[in-house]
Parts: sequence; C-alpha cells; structure tokens
Amino acid sequence: MTIAHDEATVDAAAVDTIFTEARTANTFTGDVTEAQAQAIYELTKFGPTAFNSQPLRVTYVRSEAAREKLAAGLMAGNRAKTAAAPLVAILSYDTDWAGRWDEFMPEYNAPKAMYDAAPEMAAAAGNNNAHLQAGYFILAVRTLGLSAGPMTGADFSAIDASFFPAGDQKSFLVINIGQAGTDAWGESKPKFAYQDVVRTV
Repeated sequence: MTIAHDEATVDAAAVDTIFTEARTANTFTGDVTEAQAQAIYELTKFGPTAFNSQPLRVTYVRSEAAREKLAAGLMAGNRAKTAAAPLVAILSYDTDWAGRWDEFMPEYNAPKAMYDAAPEMAAAAGNNNAHLQAGYFILAVRTLGLSAGPMTGADFSAIDASFFPAGDQKSFLVINIGQAGTDAWGESKPKFAYQDVVRTV
C-alpha cells in the first residue's frame, strides 16, 4: 500500500484499477459495447475545463473501411495493434468550440468576444482543454475495467484530411480501447518520485 492508497476516499481496488496498476495496453481482446463506449464519454464530460468549454470531440472507429483510412495516418508500429483493438477513438477538438458558448456557459458569455477577436488564442484554448479532457477520457476507460492504448505516433494532418476535411475538428490523439490481451504491458516503466517533480513554495 502507498500513501496514495492511504489518503484515497475510494477503496484500494479502485485506486489500482484507475491509477497504480493501470498501464498503456498494446494488445487487446474482448469487445467494447456501445453502452460502454457511451459510458466513457458520460464520465469524461464531468471533468473540469476552462469556462466549462468542453471542446473535446470523439470519433469512434469500428468499421474496417474507417480503420484502413486511419491506419494510413498512423506510424507503421501502431497499425497492427490498432487493427486488432475492439474499439479505436480519435480524439480531436472542435475548432469552433467558442461558437457554442451560449450552450456551455449561458450565464456568463463576456469572454466569448475575446476569443472571437483572437483566433489563435481560441485555437490554443480548444487544444489545451481538449487535451485536459483526454486525460479524463483515459481514466474513464479504466474506470469501466477496460484498458487504453493512447498514441501520438501519427500524421494528424493526414487523419484530419480523411476524417475532418471541413476543418471543423483537429485531431491530436488516437486511443485503442478494450480488455488487455496477452503480454499487453511490456516491461514496467519507471515513474518519477514525488521529490523529483514537486516543490512547495
């Protein structure tokens, strides 16, 4: 047991499932149901973002035709495991996320003018907050007892051209999802210690 287990308000098994025993999976088995796919998002959406902005968009890839299109944009080493994963998610951000301001924060829309006047700032905010939501997405996958294999080894411009040709979304992460398969983990990788990364001022 660790201090994380001691301080947690959920049981040790939950801590292990979501954090301490969870790893990036490289092989998969089983299936991911539509209900599970929906539940992943239903958990993800509750994570905090700036102004409740929620710029993350999820494209679930199930069909063989869509997987072939996706594979063309992946690094060679990521193609086989993506073809074999029960479910694949392309995570992207809505390039016009601020256009829905009255839906996600109707009681306070003053900052919208700032983003409308500064497209680069709006793009950075969309990208940053969608990355934040991607972390929640991975934790949601683990919460459901599934494993995630997130990958940045891809030509995201090519993926955007195939899946989002209108330019309304910008992809940044591909995640394989399923039950961990045989030899899914590889060697355990070291994590930095508290004293290596934290200071109190």
